Formats: sequence, C-alpha cells, structure tokens
Amino acid sequence: MDWTESVEAIAKVDELLASVGLEHGTRETRRVAREGGERKRAQPGVPAAVGQGASRKKVGPRANQVGPAGLPVVQAEGWDQYHWLRHGFSTRLGGVSNVYGAGTLNLGWTKDDEAGKVAENRRRLLREITGDEVARLVTLRQFHSGLVRVIEVEDGALQGGLETEQGRAVLRGDGMMTNVPDVMLGVQVADCVPVLVTDVRRRAVAAFHAGWRGTLARIVERGIGRMRLRYGSRPEDLVAAVGPSIGPCCYSVGEEVRQEFRSQFVYSEQLFSEVYDSDPVRDRYPLLFMTARAPGHSNIGPQLHLNLWEANRRQLLEAGVKAGRIEVLGECSACARGEGGGLKYFSHRGESGFAGRMMGVVGVAS
Repeated sequence: MDWTESVEAIAKVDELLASVGLEHGTRETRRVAREGGERKRAQPGVPAAVGQGASRKKVGPRANQVGPAGLPVVQAEGWDQYHWLRHGFSTRLGGVSNVYGAGTLNLGWTKDDEAGKVAENRRRLLREITGDEVARLVTLRQFHSGLVRVIEVEDGALQGGLETEQGRAVLRGDGMMTNVPDVMLGVQVADCVPVLVTDVRRRAVAAFHAGWRGTLARIVERGIGRMRLRYGSRPEDLVAAVGPSIGPCCYSVGEEVRQEFRSQFVYSEQLFSEVYDSDPVRDRYPLLFMTARAPGHSNIGPQLHLNLWEANRRQLLEAGVKAGRIEVLGECSACARGEGGGLKYFSHRGESGFAGRMMGVVGVAS
C-alpha cells in the first residue's frame, strides 16, 4: 500500500494515532521563490516565476489540435493566420510504437524502438503538420550545445550530408534556421525546451533545442542574432513559441546548476525556486518525523527547481522579441495529462530514462 498517496491509508493512520491520544499537526509545505534577496511564497498551484510580471503572455494548458491526418498536435495561438507557415509540437499520442506504451508516437531513433515504426511515426507527423507528402523533415544530432545550423540550398546544406538513407541526422547541432520552402525543421525533446521562432515578414523560421546546458549557452539569443545576420530579420517581425517541456513544478536541479546560471544571467535568481515536497502523513503528524539533527542535517528540506520556460522567454526578450509575441505553452512534459488521464508527453526524467522523443517542428510551405 502506498502510504503517501492512499486516502484510506491516511485515514487508518488517523485512527491509530487518535487511539493513543495524538492529533495531526499543521505544518505547511510550500514553494518559496527568491527574488531580490527576499523569500516569497508562491500561490498554491502556480509554478514559481510563471505568470508573474505585466509583460508576460498568458500561460496555460493547450488542447490537442487534430489536423488532416487525425494526429494530436499542439500549436501556438494565432500562428494559423500566416497561411504559409506550418508548425506543431507533437505529443506521445497517435503513433504506431508500442515499446513506450501502446500506440505511442516516438519520433526518436532510440535503441529500444523499431526503426520502421519510428519512420512511420515521423511520416504521420509530417503529414499532420504539412497536409501533403512534399515537405522534407530535417533534424540534427543534438548534443546540448549552442551550435546553430543554417539550412539553405545556396550553401549546399540541402545537397546531401544532412541525413543517411534511413533518415537519421548526420550534422551535429541544437538549432536550425531556414527560409527554403517545404523544409520542416524538427528538434527532438523529452523534457528539454523546444523553441520555435518565425520571421513573419521575411518568411524565415528557426527551431531550437534548449535543455539547461543549451539555455546556459544562450542558444536562443545566439540563434536570433544569426537570423538577423542571415536574413535581415528584425526583432519586431518575430513571433516565438516556447513548447511543452519539463516545467518548474517538476524540474529539480543541483546547486551547481544555479551557480552556472548566476555566472551568466543577472536575472538568474528569478529562474529558481525552492519547493517543499508534500507528504500527507508527514503533514498531518510532523512530530513523528522530528529528529535530533542540527539544522541543515535533517532529511526534511526544499528542492531547488529551475524554470526553463522563463529562462528561454527571457532570452527571447533579450534578443528583442516583443513580450506580446512570445507564447509559453505552459504544459509540463513530466506531469501533464491527456483527456483520458494518461500521460500526454514523453518525459526522460518522469519515466526514469525510458522514454520516447517528441518534436517541435516549423517550416515554410511552398
């Protein structure tokens, strides 16, 4: 029996302790965010550093949008007004893979899945997003870097060397950009942040894979700088979407990660929060868990959580993208649930490393 989740189990503990004259206490678990040196308690159910600030666009769960192929995808609000633009974030639903659950849409060449099923999943996603068989999906061998590739006909990037015959990527990198029609850029994620950027004036697009290391390397800022040099993109013409990924609710990190961010970003303290785990039995009977250890040596304490959504939103702002043209989709890959109550996304951390891969995809239609 799981004593941390079962209501019936907690009731039995209540009865047992009441029989010897004990009552539950009132210790409160909480999330604490540090800002400007002051400890702040976040509102219940609201991830720290999310939804704070007048310039931030709304953050909330996104419904599945089903297109011509009947495959659930998640899309940024308002991007459908650009008739030439194709984009979407996949979920774990609607595929032919079975190793990570029946009928799942694994899009990565993992060692556990069959290559033929991965290829079919990719074909399904491409049909869903583009509506035809013309577009070509381009991916990279990602390695958590700040390396951004330009995918163009003129420089030979589309003349071979991008993929093997099986569709496996050859070029290494964690970001891509292109203005070539019918080329769809795809970044693979299973907790890391997929960030899509579009120049709606010059019809150029970019996709970035931003885990904590890529975020630390400022891949989004560097990528937008590259777009400005390559295409003459102006920040006021850019729209951006920060896709589903592990949220500040579930992403615990070590103190060394905070130190790395402190060395790079003046706003780093706004990206971290202290989260106190909630344990129903411990909350009701705190006296049972008291120890004689000195402060700092007890096993009761906060976890340090990182908000990669906000970190990448801040990079977009630093690169000049207007706050109202940035959408943070705000769904956590580790805990978001679909309509049937099952997991909606793949999560490397949430599934203890045994997980498929999703994609954020963007491209220009011919």
